[in-house]
Amino acid sequence: MVTWILLSLILGGGAAFSADVAKIGVINFQRVLEVSSAGKASQAEISEQGKKMESDLKQKQNDLQELQKKLERERLVMSKEMRDEKERDFRIRVNDFKALEKKYKQELAGLNKKLVKRMQEDVFDLVEELGRKEGYLLIVEKLEGGVIYSPKTNDITDKLIQLYNERFAQKAAKPPGQR
Repeated sequence: MVTWILLSLILGGGAAFSADVAKIGVINFQRVLEVSSAGKASQAEISEQGKKMESDLKQKQNDLQELQKKLERERLVMSKEMRDEKERDFRIRVNDFKALEKKYKQELAGLNKKLVKRMQEDVFDLVEELGRKEGYLLIVEKLEGGVIYSPKTNDITDKLIQLYNERFAQKAAKPPGQR
């Protein structure tokens, strides 16, 4: 009788422990940024802004080169005062160009940061929703220097990208006032 009780406790207790397996998921946020529809739209927006800024800078740089050539051509026929004034004006324009270039770089970095932050918020909301719905104990982000190993079966990035694309398509389909 005692053997029967011990055996049932051991077998029964073992079944109770093995039935409650922790479900852990891993996501690769960088891949979500690169592959998802929202990520591609963000990259396109950044690229478009970058091209506009680059075009503007190129035009201003061409103007500066033309001004420099003009100064070099007219240098010998100008008075010293006129030459000093033109050179000072040219240096001011060069400094303005450098300041504009720096401003554009900061604006692009700020836009990138804003878009990534917005995507992060959306993705983390989706991850939380997915975690609750599918019973995950833990979902971690696979970062460089973070998760060193995880089985491919734990990677839920593709599922997350699919959900995110669906949600992004729904948002894009709504009129701007309803987003």
